[in-house]
Amino acid sequence: MTIKNFKYDQVGLDRFFGPLEAKIMDYLWAKESEQSIKQVQQHLEKDKPINFNTVMTVMKRLVDKGILMKRTEGRLSLFRPVQSKKAFIDEQSKQLTETLLDEFGGVVINHMLDAMEDVDEDLLAKLEQKIHSLKKEH
Repeated sequence: MTIKNFKYDQVGLDRFFGPLEAKIMDYLWAKESEQSIKQVQQHLEKDKPINFNTVMTVMKRLVDKGILMKRTEGRLSLFRPVQSKKAFIDEQSKQLTETLLDEFGGVVINHMLDAMEDVDEDLLAKLEQKIHSLKKEH
């Protein structure tokens, strides 16, 4: 699944989704079970009143984007994420990295390394292994 609009000026899930989409996805990922539109609306209403039709429209849009799955049980529609939050973030960050590398090349890697303030020893070891395996290939 490809998110078409990555928002650099936002944080967290708001980088990939609109504010209401992000709240809906956060809730559904936390529940780890199918939820109805009414259940999602009731959860969101804890913060502020929200119209059922608004929630329904946004959830249907997330289905159209391939982010949610919809299953009908009688007259009840149940929704769940297509993939886990971790898998979604992993996929999106990989696509973003590949796009940046394709467009800007090695300078992106230099900037990523420069941006690392605290070096995680495990991450450093993985990077070293990756560099070593890439050198063997060439």
